[in-house]
Amino acid sequence: MAPIQPGEAVITGAHDLPNAHVIHVLGPVYSRDEPSDELLRAGYEHALARAEENDIASIAFPAISTGAFGYPLDEAARIAVETILDAAPTLGSVEHVRFVLFDGNALDAHERALETLLSKRDDV
Repeated sequence: MAPIQPGEAVITGAHDLPNAHVIHVLGPVYSRDEPSDELLRAGYEHALARAEENDIASIAFPAISTGAFGYPLDEAARIAVETILDAAPTLGSVEHVRFVLFDGNALDAHERALETLLSKRDDV
């Protein structure tokens, strides 16, 4: 499994957790791992790919890289939501994507990103 590079994802068993698998993503350290926006997007894409390869129906994401790795929350939320929206039409096994977020600020950022991105798509 290790080492993986920023933007990569691997899958393992879940051990004592109630689900069957854990998909591990190494997000970029903001302003160090460049291009950080592309690496963050790749992390979400690779996690979805691992889920698809293993016929996983439900996946949950934290706000990758926004803690100790210093990624600005609003920017990370936009990238996360945009990546999921872009991938959704191509997903076969994955039926549910959830964001499991640390606090209300993270929730607000993801909700704003979703509203903004959906309104832009409605304009097309």
